[in-house]
Amino acid sequence: MNKYLLSIKLVLILCLSLKAQTSDIQIKVITEAENEPLMGATVYFEALEKGAVTNFNGIVEFTEIPDGQHQIIISFLGFETFETTIQVPSKTELIFKLKEGGNELDEVVLKSTRSTRTVRKIPTRIEFIGAEELGEKAIMNPTNISMVLRESTGIQMQQTSLSSGSTNIRIQGLDGRYTQLLRDGFPLYGGFSSGLSILQIPPLDLQQFEIIKGSSSTLYGGGAIAGLVNMVSKTPDEEPALDIMLTQTQALGSTANVFYSKRNEKFGVSLYGSGHYQKAYDPEDDGFSNLPKTTSISFNPKLFYYPSDKTTLWFGLNGTYDDRIGGDITKIENGEDGIHQYTEENNSKRLSSQFVYQTQLDSVSSLEFKNSVSFFDRNLTVPDFNFDGKQTNTFTEVSYSTTSDKTDWIVGANLYTSNFDENDNAPLQRDQKDVTFGAFANNIYDISDNWILETGLRADYNTDFGFFPLPRISLLYKTNSWFSSRIGGGLGYKIPDIFTEEAEYINFENVLAIDKSTVDAERSYGVNFDLNYQTRLSDEIGFSVNQLFYVTAINDGLLLNSKDNGLFQFENAPDEIFSKGAETNIKFTYKDFRWFLNYAFIDTKLNYLPGNPQKPLTAKHNAGSVLMYESDKWRIGYETYYTGKQFLSNGTETTDFVTMGLLVMRNFKLGSVFVNFENFTDRRQSRFSPLVLPPHQNPVFPEIYAPTDGFIFSVGLIIKPFGNEDHD
Repeated sequence: MNKYLLSIKLVLILCLSLKAQTSDIQIKVITEAENEPLMGATVYFEALEKGAVTNFNGIVEFTEIPDGQHQIIISFLGFETFETTIQVPSKTELIFKLKEGGNELDEVVLKSTRSTRTVRKIPTRIEFIGAEELGEKAIMNPTNISMVLRESTGIQMQQTSLSSGSTNIRIQGLDGRYTQLLRDGFPLYGGFSSGLSILQIPPLDLQQFEIIKGSSSTLYGGGAIAGLVNMVSKTPDEEPALDIMLTQTQALGSTANVFYSKRNEKFGVSLYGSGHYQKAYDPEDDGFSNLPKTTSISFNPKLFYYPSDKTTLWFGLNGTYDDRIGGDITKIENGEDGIHQYTEENNSKRLSSQFVYQTQLDSVSSLEFKNSVSFFDRNLTVPDFNFDGKQTNTFTEVSYSTTSDKTDWIVGANLYTSNFDENDNAPLQRDQKDVTFGAFANNIYDISDNWILETGLRADYNTDFGFFPLPRISLLYKTNSWFSSRIGGGLGYKIPDIFTEEAEYINFENVLAIDKSTVDAERSYGVNFDLNYQTRLSDEIGFSVNQLFYVTAINDGLLLNSKDNGLFQFENAPDEIFSKGAETNIKFTYKDFRWFLNYAFIDTKLNYLPGNPQKPLTAKHNAGSVLMYESDKWRIGYETYYTGKQFLSNGTETTDFVTMGLLVMRNFKLGSVFVNFENFTDRRQSRFSPLVLPPHQNPVFPEIYAPTDGFIFSVGLIIKPFGNEDHD
């Protein structure tokens, strides 16, 4: 009897042992065409309901997978989903190849091109900033998108006011008015709001950035002389998303961001809200603020309707209230007293609407209609002067696109209006209305497997400044894997208005209106050429380099010249503004490490001045290094940026400087915590030269060429109630 009991026990123990037998496995995913590791691919065990995402080397690891046969599904946006059965444990290395899905969406869906082609098959050079990098920059600066743009090669964020923090974007050394800002394809935040626009766009509800440098006017109209930046918003998915970000800085800045989205079969919704409060901050104790006292609130609800699988309608509202006052700390905190008299206050309100109708007519053709109306109200007050006005812009467009095996077409027409209305009590009335009609056609054609040609033509007509034909051409050469090159060029134009960096610097005081009878529109031409190479230096080390060369020239540039009566008048420059340069971007990857190196050479000459001097406040040499470590649990980033010497408007040469930053973030199942040390070496302009010159009651503010706020330490919390991946 005991023998039977012992035998039964042994059998049970053996069965339990066999049932509990598991293995750790590693799966690698690569592209079929190039045999390159595919980062971000999802590997899913269907029966186990267990999945994970591949790392930088295309590898994903699973622990405690029961031995036996398992059905797995491997998927990645832009590639054909792959299903197979594997044996665990496996006697061979588990490597699987994914095939690109033809004209399906790529891993990078580029809205700015309006094409369904993959990134590697578009002749236009486009720089892409995805959700992951946007998340990092949102941690560094959750209040606005300036950090995202500032750390992109060849882009400078030029601060025009110490008291308000007004900031303009410069691409390749050209003023901010030559860059077109878009959100979901809609022209955004120009004119009267330009100096504040960057400061009023929080980043948490954005999915990606697309940056096109050089003339890009074919699809989006005039103004994209230096380039365009298209910000793409997050859209709702069937799985609900809720992100809450809370941030506090040692400079007494507090920010809260909340984003929620969800969709079902017929309807979807996304809701975004942001609030920011900043106390006036004076790090050098000179009595004047380096960060203005700011109260800012933004909201952005969107409603989506899906009447069928082929059609989408959505409607959105965007509202912002922003009140910022900077200058004399004593006056800000206690009111005017003796010599404490100077402040600059900007109170602005913005409300805009967006409506989009998209429908798939058949398997290769689609139709889109979009409309937006935006209203901006700004009141700028300094001692003894007030600038108060309202601007209303509208944009309406209809477009049709179709694709075939070798050709993509898009044709369309649009109407853009702008109406600035200054307060009727103002001594100088500078009202301005502009109406522009446009039509465009763009074609991408596969000449062969290696050569792709893109051509486009836009024809715009402005009711005051006339007709603007804008041809554009780009050519792409690519091999199957490691090398590609692009060359392209086109024409651009800019309708003149009073909202330039020079006018903003003097708060628009004594600036005369644009005289449309004597001032011409600015016109430009530009050419870009780049080389792109990527390879694997070893099984674990990836390497890529992109080298860009560019030339842009602007004729009839808009200048603000002083008159004998103390007024300022806009005139056209007698010669061109000529910008040329080069940008180098290098990337190394090793396991969970990434190392980015960049260098920008910017040579922008003002040929209308004697000696063709370098454009003021434009460093010829800029360089950067970003080292990132990223695992499931940790994200650590160390940044170093070098800014070379610059010239002020009076010809004075400034010093060069280096800034450094450190980010540490720990991920958990329901969110993340982070600390950020921005500019921790405390490089700021006041260490090199004064930010404020006497007299105290009527100060003079020198031009800004370096950071003004210095070291900023922030801590924060990201809460995801619906959960991250399990990072415990």
